Amino acid sequence: MAVELARKIDADIVFASDPDADRVGVAVKRPDGEWMLLNGNQTMSVLLYYILRQWKEKQLLTGNEYIVKTIVTSELPADIAARMGVKVYDVLTGFKFIGSKIRELEGVEQFIAGGEESYGYMIGDFVRDKDAVAACSMIAEMAAWACEQGKTFFDVLVDIYKEYGFYKEGLLSVVRKGKSGAEEIQQMMHDYRSNPPQEIDGEKVICIKDYQTHESKDLITGKVTKLDLPKSNVLQFFTDKGNKVTVRPSGTEPKIKFYFGVKGELCCKGSFDKTNDALDAKIEAIKKSMKLC
Repeated sequence: MAVELARKIDADIVFASDPDADRVGVAVKRPDGEWMLLNGNQTMSVLLYYILRQWKEKQLLTGNEYIVKTIVTSELPADIAARMGVKVYDVLTGFKFIGSKIRELEGVEQFIAGGEESYGYMIGDFVRDKDAVAACSMIAEMAAWACEQGKTFFDVLVDIYKEYGFYKEGLLSVVRKGKSGAEEIQQMMHDYRSNPPQEIDGEKVICIKDYQTHESKDLITGKVTKLDLPKSNVLQFFTDKGNKVTVRPSGTEPKIKFYFGVKGELCCKGSFDKTNDALDAKIEAIKKSMKLC
């Protein structure tokens, strides 16, 4: 209904929270006049890009600042922060872990912002939970700033993709009900650990992170480093092309979740749809190579 109204009044952007005002959904107008719903990774990336750029232009970055994202969130926010000289911390899924990281570093390093792929964002450390009120204010400010540059929210997203790469994410939930289903899910995790994929869709797996054993293994050098995070039944596979697959059984539902992250190059705004479709096809190819469809 909001998008329908936006079409009638020729609005630039639509955003709304859920009833308890912690998550935010955003729709933006494309150059062809059509409306596009952003996913949580896209909104977070644009917000962080804007916030970090403002900090940098105002010469507020000292090298002691950081952002936090969850391990299943896109790597694009991390790429943006790293290039601007801002530290990045990965935490497990859930804002309690972002809040815990802020508490751990309080008085030592300065938190700027954080978020996750499921439409939750934290601006500053005032609330220490996902907060749609602050996020909506910042989305409006970013949109106004873009307008001053003669751009739209969509244009800024395209600029980010052109500069940092076109990151695209996907999610697949495999449901297995009952006692036998739970056993099958556990067997799947066991198999991934005992016989991890060496390749995913023709790309060499170069790193495996196991949050249950707290180990990150570089398959090129054989080096194993410690993951400084709480124990969790999660596996991640990283390929030599910069793509990522995360496997995570649900803690509350009879399902196992597969998070996919792929990356391509975007040469210009006119190639957005073509590149987007190619990355969608890439995600489907990864599913097939892992026998998930």
